[in-house]
Amino acid sequence: MKRIEIINGPNLNLTGRREPEIYGTTTMEEYIDSLRKRFPKVTIGYFQSNIEGELVSHIQEVGFESDGLIINCGGYSHTSVAIHDAVKAVTAPAIEVHISNIFAREEFRHNSLLSSACRGFIAGLGLEGYALALQALTETD
Repeated sequence: MKRIEIINGPNLNLTGRREPEIYGTTTMEEYIDSLRKRFPKVTIGYFQSNIEGELVSHIQEVGFESDGLIINCGGYSHTSVAIHDAVKAVTAPAIEVHISNIFAREEFRHNSLLSSACRGFIAGLGLEGYALALQALTETD
């Protein structure tokens, strides 16, 4: 059984309540539960923090034992060298996910420091981007 860790950054704890026109009305907890039902042969871990250092520590904690990481760093995607370096340091392949299309939003969101540390990048497909990342990490070696 594969183990995939979903790691979310700042403000993603408000998914379902924050800007529903962008992020939808499903909470992250509801969506993670639905993913666990859709992917019963995958152990799906979930971690969210609004604190950059906690995200780095969690990546280091799970990144050597997981079969893959799905990371949505929120605003830290555009600013955090530390998260980039943590993803590069671990052995688990990572896919960066964004619920919204960051390229259709404010210009400062058009650059991600995390992308070059990841195997893939999914943006603009809503919460379903997490399922696509799960599929990619579990169907490829």
